[in-house]
Amino acid sequence: MKTAIYPGSFDPITFGHIDIVERAATLFDRVILGIAESQTKDHLFAVDERIELISDIFKDNSKIEVLGYSKKLTVDLARDNDAIAIIRGLRAVADFEYEFQLATMNRSLAPDIESIFFTPKDTLIYVSSSLVKEIATLGGDVSRFVPPNVKTALMKKIAD
Repeated sequence: MKTAIYPGSFDPITFGHIDIVERAATLFDRVILGIAESQTKDHLFAVDERIELISDIFKDNSKIEVLGYSKKLTVDLARDNDAIAIIRGLRAVADFEYEFQLATMNRSLAPDIESIFFTPKDTLIYVSSSLVKEIATLGGDVSRFVPPNVKTALMKKIAD
């Protein structure tokens, strides 16, 4: 069974992320979304909230799993789950430098685990979690960028 890890904060998950996950699931037997609890980022949603939202989105796809992790290297998460690859998304040239550095470091730490890059559909390439949160905070409609359950949770979180 070929497993890939798709790590990220997914705060919130967008249709761009979903596009990448679904395409990765056509190439791998198992895709694990590793929901990171970053010590350096302020998250709108707690890890357990993100896990619940994302699990609901993929509940009908047995190839996709969701799990949270904290204080662990992504390569260790990959090893713990027998993953052969780490999936990363690239939206623009601006993402490349950071992702290249990350992939090179991961290869140094775990030469047996490949980094594989996906670009989202051209209609989603400009979508980011940060922009979605900003649009929602300013009263804009985010329904083109996130699934209904995420939009509902986002609106509720912002109203609180």
